[in-house]
Amino acid sequence: MQAPELIGGRYELRGVLGRGGMAEVRDAWDKRLGRPVAVKLLYPSVSAHPDTRRRFAIEARAAAALNHPHVVAVHDSGVHDGRHYIVLERLPGQSLADVLARHGPLPVDHVRAIMRDVLSALRAAHAGGVLHRDIKPANILFTHFGGVKIADFGVAKSADTPQTLTNRVFGTMAYLPADRIAGRPATPSDDLYALGVVAYEALTARRAYPQENLTALADAIAAGQLAPVATLRPDVDPALATTIERSMARDPRWRFATADQMLACLDGPAQRPQRTGVVLAAAALLAVFVLAALLVVV
Repeated sequence: MQAPELIGGRYELRGVLGRGGMAEVRDAWDKRLGRPVAVKLLYPSVSAHPDTRRRFAIEARAAAALNHPHVVAVHDSGVHDGRHYIVLERLPGQSLADVLARHGPLPVDHVRAIMRDVLSALRAAHAGGVLHRDIKPANILFTHFGGVKIADFGVAKSADTPQTLTNRVFGTMAYLPADRIAGRPATPSDDLYALGVVAYEALTARRAYPQENLTALADAIAAGQLAPVATLRPDVDPALATTIERSMARDPRWRFATADQMLACLDGPAQRPQRTGVVLAAAALLAVFVLAALLVVV
C-alpha cells in the first residue's frame, strides 16, 4: 500500500474536495497539530506561470490578513515539488452551491442570515483594502454551526496586486455587473452586486442569468431584465426584496457603495413606513375615542 503524500513535512494529503481552473483542494491532516485541514494546490501546468503564482500568493496574504469569523482561515503556505500550496481551515465541505443543487430554494430567514454573514466578512475585507471579486455560491461555505464563511480569494484585489493585473476583468461573469464586464475598475460595490445575485439564486434555486453562451450572458446582464423577487417568492418581505434588487440595479448609481449600506437596507428600512403607518392609525383612533368621551361628558 502506497504511503499518503506528505507536503511541507506535516500535511498528509487525502481525497479531493474540489477542483477549479487553477488549483485543486485536497482533504488533508496536519500531523504536527493533529487536526483536519484543506490544502489548495496549484496544478503543475500553471505553477510555472509567474502571474498565476503571484495571484496565489496574493490570495494567501489577503485571506490571512483578514482573520475574520466569516472568512475561511489561512494556516500556512509553501511550495512542494514546484507546486505552490495554501493550507486552509477545514470546513464540513458543503458550499451554498451544493445545498441549492440538492435541496432547492432556501427559507427567507436562512437567506437573510447568509447575507448578514457575508456582509460582515465583506465589510472587514473592504475596510482592509481587499476586494474579493468572485463572490458566488461555490465560494460560500457552511460551518458546523450553520453559519457561512467566504472562501477563495484567488482573484482578490489588494494593495499588493500588481498594476499589470488590476485592469483585467476577473471573476465569474454570471455574478458581475455589466459595467464591470465592460472593463470598469473593480469596486466594493461589485462584491455587493454579486451577493445580491447569490441571494436571488438562493431564494429561487435558479441563476439570475442562466445563459451558458458568454455573449448571450453578457447581453442578458446588460439588459438587466429579471423577474421581481416577490413574483418568484411571494413570501419574501419588502426589505429583503428591495435589498437584492437594489444591489443588482443596472445603473451603478443605484447600487450600494458599502456593506454597511446594504446591511442597513437588509435589516428593515423598507418596512419602516408600514410600522409608522400602523402607529399613526392607532394614535388617530385613540384621539377619536378621547374626543367622543369628552363630548359625552359635556
